[in-house]
Amino acid sequence: MEKIIVEVGSTNTKIDLAVDGDVKHLETITIEFKKNFKKENKLNSNDIEVLINKVKELKKEYKEIYVCGTSIFRNLNENERKEFLDLFFKRTEINFEIIDSKKENELTVFGCVRNVKQKVAVLVGGGGSTEITIFDKEIKEMINTPFGVMDIMNEFPDLAENLATTDLEEVKAVIRKHLKLPKEKADILILAGGGHLLFALNSGISHEKNTLYQDKLQPVMMNFNTRQKDTVKYFREISLDEIRKKVSNPDWWYATRAMCAFVLVVAEEIGAKYIVPTDISMVYGLTKEGE
Repeated sequence: MEKIIVEVGSTNTKIDLAVDGDVKHLETITIEFKKNFKKENKLNSNDIEVLINKVKELKKEYKEIYVCGTSIFRNLNENERKEFLDLFFKRTEINFEIIDSKKENELTVFGCVRNVKQKVAVLVGGGGSTEITIFDKEIKEMINTPFGVMDIMNEFPDLAENLATTDLEEVKAVIRKHLKLPKEKADILILAGGGHLLFALNSGISHEKNTLYQDKLQPVMMNFNTRQKDTVKYFREISLDEIRKKVSNPDWWYATRAMCAFVLVVAEEIGAKYIVPTDISMVYGLTKEGE
């Protein structure tokens, strides 16, 4: 059976097609829910309209559609939440589920570790939240911080310019001030939440075949030292304008330098030797849950 899963985040909305347990990513669109919420202290009506129109467009082709929201939607007060959910259902005839951070993280982690036997950490980074999990046959430690890449972009907007002027270490220092970090260590850090593999393959960051374990959704890896050196290069030397010219969704690249800094902070804290970038999001857990 075909089912569309629409995962609405603070900045990126991911649209996937699930067919008999397999997942095919169809599209990622940028809707700046968190950025505009901060300006108006409420959900932006134009942002809501973009989302509703997209879902109505999907309804023309697909019968089964599931829509869920994370991050910014959790922060709505009771009245705001009811108003948004009622409006969404009235306009689309589809329920919008707001997923709490614990469930989001668990769904994503289980999608990442299905073929992993080693102890690993999983980083799920978003626009307004960051989840870090230590997994060793089961979840050993799980930490959520309501602080994400858009918070860094608000402080260092130059990170979206062609070349960054802010030093990487300065960005990392701010992240360390706000981010809750795990006590346990792990040799492998898996990057999840969507887009990390896309980044690795298109950014100029060095990578090699994943020899740690076999998973078709996690084909590449890099060692920590390489990732660290290449991140400095990504800040100072690699042209974001040139990347944007070559990709189908240039807006997605807006906060990629901020995310790179988050990755290094977490990797340093847990003592990671290897980093595995993936495009895995909670859609893989949602698909399994619905089987």
